[in-house]
Amino acid sequence: MQLSINQHAYDVDTDDDTPLLWVLRDDLGLTGTKYGCGLAQCGACSVLVDGQVVRACVTPVAGVVGREVTTIEAIEADPVGRRVVATWVEQQVAQCGYCQSGQVMAATALLKHTPTPSDEQIGAAMVNLCRCGTYNAIHAAVHALAAQPAGKEHA
Repeated sequence: MQLSINQHAYDVDTDDDTPLLWVLRDDLGLTGTKYGCGLAQCGACSVLVDGQVVRACVTPVAGVVGREVTTIEAIEADPVGRRVVATWVEQQVAQCGYCQSGQVMAATALLKHTPTPSDEQIGAAMVNLCRCGTYNAIHAAVHALAAQPAGKEHA
């Protein structure tokens, strides 16, 4: 089957029900998307499919055929994703960093759909788990991004 991942076409030979996460990591070497719980609970495996956050650990690869998958490896190609990553670095959001690729994906999707989210919208969108408890830093970073004028890029 042919997949579009990070705006590149890939031919993969796997069972239709193979989780997208394993195709990304094992077949394509895109290891930025992490395995966490395998139950779609923690969000470490979050990727964007047609701009929506999905859990790659439970998404059958056949379900993304004909759709655009974006992983953390390509998030900075998107202007919003670039701003999110830059703010994460500037504000030193991560501690261990294991969950942060999923956190960045969730924040990017939120800000692309809702450029100036309320605290409630941030809370509803940023539901990925963080073992280090960086939730306050994550919320502060998303608030900072929402307060920036549209189109402002980090150097």
